[in-house]
Amino acid sequence: MVTSGLPHQNNIQQIGYKLLSMLNFKGKKGEEVARTLISACLWNDSVESKSRAYGVSPQTVRNYVEEQGVEVIEKLLESARKISLKVLKGVREIDVSIDWTTKTWYGRPVGGLGSSEEGNSWNYATATTKFNGKVLLLAFVTQVKGMTKEEIVKALVEQVVAMGFKIRLITLDAGFYTVDVLNFISQFKYIVAVPVGDVKVYEEFDGDYTTNSKRHRRDEQVKFRLLVYSKEKVRRKKKSLVYFARATNLDLSKREVLDLYNKVRGPIETSYRNIKAFLPFTSSTKFVFRTLIFVLALVLYSLYTIFKGEVGREEFRLLLILLFPDLFNPENFTFNVIETLIYTIDLFSRR
Repeated sequence: MVTSGLPHQNNIQQIGYKLLSMLNFKGKKGEEVARTLISACLWNDSVESKSRAYGVSPQTVRNYVEEQGVEVIEKLLESARKISLKVLKGVREIDVSIDWTTKTWYGRPVGGLGSSEEGNSWNYATATTKFNGKVLLLAFVTQVKGMTKEEIVKALVEQVVAMGFKIRLITLDAGFYTVDVLNFISQFKYIVAVPVGDVKVYEEFDGDYTTNSKRHRRDEQVKFRLLVYSKEKVRRKKKSLVYFARATNLDLSKREVLDLYNKVRGPIETSYRNIKAFLPFTSSTKFVFRTLIFVLALVLYSLYTIFKGEVGREEFRLLLILLFPDLFNPENFTFNVIETLIYTIDLFSRR
């Protein structure tokens, strides 16, 4: 069996210590709180369960996060941006994909904080770019109730521009199709997915289109190139055509525009799946707590991208666990490492 090269263990261990330095909680139990959070991410376990292994109560962890979480979140995001800047060193012009992901929990609703009316979910929006096969985080914003889609896009674009990049192309999915968003991104080259029901064009189409929003004046409407295409769908042995639409200001062939949208936007969906793979569980419904664990999972994903191509996501997780043993409680470490080692060997034997 030939096994491809793996990251040097010193590099993996440095990541573990770097994570602890990012989660620099002040106070007597600050380090235990940081270890609890990182451990919950790596083991994909609950924060409350992991806290007991470090001699801290779940309430102590919650108290630390609620009191210091905002500052720690900013440090984590800054670290994630630095990782992306290092990979993109020398690059000045990029394609950007913007999207959001929703995290829903079940339990007591929290009024006024969530992006849903019921208060049982929050949307986290990011701007990413793909470079040398790596999907890199550039900007992050939490969508709270009352925040418009235009405000989300503006905030993310401002963060990307502040990093010194020139935006070559922006792609967005149909959830961002509004007159205000289109007006804002018209300063860039863009491709936006369009709900076919909004434009009501149910045929192959490539031509000019002007929005007809009743919420906006005539001079606020947006004119763009509309592309409509179809795909055959089979359901219960019956074939039918399903139509999809894109809005753009690119002067390329229809096929080139559609392929470019898929190429630029597709990777952001993969990034969200990978981020959620590092996301721990918690019973806390506090805004700052849930945002912090999502951002921590996002940072773990960003660190993983450094080694993408050398090692898979699960291999990266398990190598970090194996090569950073002092992260874990000594009483539980032996059993956990044996279990992890068996799983790691099984992963590598499939290569």
